[in-house]
Amino acid sequence: MTKIAQAFFVVVFLLFVSCKETIHPVKISKVEVEAPFKMPAIEIPDFSYCKQFLITDFGAIKGNKKRNSKAIDDAINEANKIGGGIVIIPEGEWITKSIHLKSNVNLHLNKGAVLLFSEAPEDYLPAVHSTWEGMECYNYSPLIYAYQCKNIAITGEGKLKAKMDIWKTWFPRPKPHMNSLKRLYNLASYNKPIEERQMVNDTAHFRPQFIQFNRSQNILLEGVSIENSPFWTIHPYLSKDVVIRNLNVYAHGHNNDGVDPEMSENVLIENCIFDQGDDAIAIKSGRNQDAWRLNTPSKNIVMRNCTMKNGHQLVAIGSELSGGIENVFVDNCNVVDGAKMYHLVFIKTNERRGGYVKNIFVENIKAGKIANGVLGIETDVLYQWRDLVPTIERKLTPISDVHLKNVSATETEYLSKIFGQAELPIENVFLKNVSVDNILKEKHIHENVVNFMEN
Repeated sequence: MTKIAQAFFVVVFLLFVSCKETIHPVKISKVEVEAPFKMPAIEIPDFSYCKQFLITDFGAIKGNKKRNSKAIDDAINEANKIGGGIVIIPEGEWITKSIHLKSNVNLHLNKGAVLLFSEAPEDYLPAVHSTWEGMECYNYSPLIYAYQCKNIAITGEGKLKAKMDIWKTWFPRPKPHMNSLKRLYNLASYNKPIEERQMVNDTAHFRPQFIQFNRSQNILLEGVSIENSPFWTIHPYLSKDVVIRNLNVYAHGHNNDGVDPEMSENVLIENCIFDQGDDAIAIKSGRNQDAWRLNTPSKNIVMRNCTMKNGHQLVAIGSELSGGIENVFVDNCNVVDGAKMYHLVFIKTNERRGGYVKNIFVENIKAGKIANGVLGIETDVLYQWRDLVPTIERKLTPISDVHLKNVSATETEYLSKIFGQAELPIENVFLKNVSVDNILKEKHIHENVVNFMEN
């Protein structure tokens, strides 16, 4: 090759590299999922060829919360600015305030990296557009927050950890907290603007979610461990195309669900380990008038090949389900012997919720001793709300087409407890090869059920 030719190729290569910085580098890959219903391919981002941004290049120093927070934020901004990039958290412990993701950004934790989130509530201000138990409001920022983002990811072999020193003192629900709940309930019930629902004050103590993907699309959460959470751990909210895989989640505080898909669609949760103080997976779709206004069901949600070490239910549906829930498939999951669990499947609602539940499929589940039963469906679950606030508008929840197949447990009080309402019975519940070695009370406890079949 002549020197002129060599020079030409060098120039072309340099131009290619230069152009690569300005071209949108995030690719989209599609995940095909088999389910008993029509499940569209899930689109997730692929950052394989994206530029990396090491937070120490932006001034991060171990033990320095202020500098680490700024470095992570600056790296995210740079990755977003060029159309896509990977923000690298290197080995070691890095204390930080809240992290706000932007489109086309992958937050990646190297092996041995720990992102340690401050316990100081002021580190999660200003308040952001979020939710509390199915009602929209302005509250403390989730520890990791994505709002109206596209093509985002959290990946790696590192750990996300929440310091709980202060948050755990907020677990109780004293009178001032309950008064704030009443205030938010009334603001939401009468469709007051979200901007009026400012819930950060000295006594409300509405704890933030750990990770919230809010109104976002094309999301990948893969590989990391998560330890502790002030509130719900992973919360896809009004989001679409979400893959959550190969996680190890441990959170044993109050309301520490593992994953809460809410008014979200096309969600895959696979190959995860959950050790929860509340439900392993809790599928929701908003509360009462707020959800009726948003009118967005949760649908096309698949959970497979997961292990539960602890959790109130393997899968809970509700009680915030006012937008409707349909097309849920839980397959090939294992509840370890000795896990503290109430039900494998628990569907719960009340006279205020409306919405609907249909097309629920749970298959190939193995469990040890379960405190209550394999299946629970209850239509009068109000918890502390029963006497706290009145029913402003009564709407019942149609529940139908619930399928359990190849499910086993060693001991329960009952196999199924299903309480429908006389004016709206639960319809079409099918159990096939569902067995319990030792049933302590009645096998089936049913009221107002139409077309229950067991074989």
